[in-house]
Amino acid sequence: MARSQTKKNNDRLLAQIKEWVEKQQNNTYNYKQVAHAIGASAPIEQRQVALTLVDMAFNGDLIEVSPGKYKTPQRTALSTGTLVSRSNGKNSLITDLDGENIIVAERNSLHSLNGDRVKINIAARRRGVEPEAEVVEIIEKKEQTFIGTLQVEKYFGMLVTDSKFLATDIFIPKAKLKNGKNGDKAIVRITEWPDDAKNPRGEVIDILGKNGENNAEMHAILAEFGLPYIYPENVEKAAQKIEAGITPDVIAERLDMRNTTTFTIDPKDAKDFDDALSFKRLPNGNYEVGVHIADVTHYVKPDTSLDREATKRATSVYLVDRVVPMLPEHLSNGICSLRPDEEKLTFSCIFEMNDKAEVLKAEIARTVICSNRRFTYEEAQVIIETGEGDFKDEILSLDRLAKILREERYKHGSVEFDRAEVKFDIDEKGHPTGVYFKESKDANKLIEEFMLLANKTVASTIGCPPARKKPKAFVYRIHDQPDQGKLQDLATVAATFGYKIKISGEPETINRSINKMLADVKGRAEENFLSTLAIRSMAKAVYSTDNIGHYGLGFKYYTHFTSPIRRYPDMMVHRLLARYLTGGRSVNLEKLEEECKHSSEMEQLAANAERASIKYKQVEYMAERIGQEYIGVITGVTEWGLYVELEENMCEGLVPMRDLADDYYDFDEKNYCLIGRRTHARYRLGDKVKIKVARADLPKKQLDFVIADKITRPDEDDMGRNITVHQALNERPGKKRRGPRTSSRRGKR
Repeated sequence: MARSQTKKNNDRLLAQIKEWVEKQQNNTYNYKQVAHAIGASAPIEQRQVALTLVDMAFNGDLIEVSPGKYKTPQRTALSTGTLVSRSNGKNSLITDLDGENIIVAERNSLHSLNGDRVKINIAARRRGVEPEAEVVEIIEKKEQTFIGTLQVEKYFGMLVTDSKFLATDIFIPKAKLKNGKNGDKAIVRITEWPDDAKNPRGEVIDILGKNGENNAEMHAILAEFGLPYIYPENVEKAAQKIEAGITPDVIAERLDMRNTTTFTIDPKDAKDFDDALSFKRLPNGNYEVGVHIADVTHYVKPDTSLDREATKRATSVYLVDRVVPMLPEHLSNGICSLRPDEEKLTFSCIFEMNDKAEVLKAEIARTVICSNRRFTYEEAQVIIETGEGDFKDEILSLDRLAKILREERYKHGSVEFDRAEVKFDIDEKGHPTGVYFKESKDANKLIEEFMLLANKTVASTIGCPPARKKPKAFVYRIHDQPDQGKLQDLATVAATFGYKIKISGEPETINRSINKMLADVKGRAEENFLSTLAIRSMAKAVYSTDNIGHYGLGFKYYTHFTSPIRRYPDMMVHRLLARYLTGGRSVNLEKLEEECKHSSEMEQLAANAERASIKYKQVEYMAERIGQEYIGVITGVTEWGLYVELEENMCEGLVPMRDLADDYYDFDEKNYCLIGRRTHARYRLGDKVKIKVARADLPKKQLDFVIADKITRPDEDDMGRNITVHQALNERPGKKRRGPRTSSRRGKR
């Protein structure tokens, strides 16, 4: 009788759950929300709700959008969406209705390609099996271009691509080769893919050069991310026609600061100087500090060919061996660049500060300056360290004020990221001959602090107007709070090394705990790994008209005003500032938001290209060191292998699972480690290992290592103990996954 009653209760509960979830359309929910909605208040009932949701997700009746969070699939037999294709044939479709990810086998793809909008027929779901779909119509084809190496035969050519989005080579008729030769690096557009053809057909758009040549490879990286590698001729001509035009009439309309001591501090290889500092002691004992920014928008007018090209590019791109400027060099390195002993037009923030670095007064004005000296960071650093050199009083005073500003910023919750950058010594052919680390020193931080102050001041001026006045549409640099899951992951991994990070409470409290961890790891083996992980736990900063503040800096108002030569959002800010300071009306918010979104997207593409160029040079550098052994730290543990970063040069490579030949290893996801079934040997995040360089695949930008010896783990050396993640946090080990994989293709770490 009792069993019968329990079954009735369970059936009733199941019916209530199904009835409720069917009404939710595109809403998401967890078991607590469902239990509350159907009145399941008893713990045993809530547990049954949780188990039921898990079972429904397993059967395909629900979608688990994130751990413990579900939504009802808005699925019919026919659906539409966007195809995500992969060269390994593991294609999928993101449905328009609810964003569900459904498998599309290569044989059922109708030759649709990555990004194509398609209509699919979804097969009936079988218990415990992921749904599959068949493409029945290509609604909208995305233009497809690929980069690769030409193989030219007598009557045709083939493009051999390294793209992760295409599983086959591209056939090119002889007439469409554009004089491409065997071994040329080329960009090819797919023109058609007949139903009965094994390969798509295409035409050569551009020849980049010989495969392996530095220029060809750097241009290929830019093209891979849809970034320009040449300047349109008409834009160059338009730039050449522009003159400096610093006439008495122009000067009369500006604040003249040509007689105030002014200088720039930049990297030694910089050519575009878009910011300068001025310094003057005032009769009342305070200081006047000017942050002067190149007035680019005085020369680049809206709706001109120059402005349209800058809008499209949105940013300069910094590769290992070159800068691809947003503006033509006549402007970026010439007229707008704040070169010494030349009169220049600037947009400035001028501060009156006291000995405590408190801003007593701030003024924003268009100015004219004349820089007295161009310093490199290294030259300014020598003055800071020795107290001797040109303009030593000014530089030492600014350094002291900057240190006070920085200390105050950290007190109010700014996160202290200070990771060394990898740089290469490059020969005349673009070949890497050495690796070195670029560290941020006091001279760098001096400039950074005053740029932050200027950016914050400009954003506050527009975003926080006098009482009863509504803020006008503006461009903000925003940074959201970290994802709680990523923050938990950071805390979990840090705990394995003995560091504690708070994951709840006020942002200032959380950030202070992160800063303490970053300070504590200085000089230790795990420093680079944990600081990188801390950066990755943060949200990405973007441009937006919706100001939510900047979490990482701890600022309520922040923008980008200080680099208009290399960032289009700064040009947008300059124009808005000039408009609003003279009483202009607010601009269209929706249009401004679209420009912000485009700039954010282009910034991300530029960052991806920069990373790809670094990875290429790392692989090129290590290709000459096959068979050599290095000490490294495990920076990633996945089901396909271990990522190891070398201590000597920060090059990262993969130890594929297939090359861990001494045992069969399972991936313990909860504890970030691989565990040998027979030997119970563990490879964990932060373990120090000796590796041998096994393979260097330049086209794929991939290094493969093999383990030569396991050295130690930092917490074994430093604390005399050997802990795992679940021991540190008292968690149960997670589900183990199957070990060796045949592919060494790496995913996004």
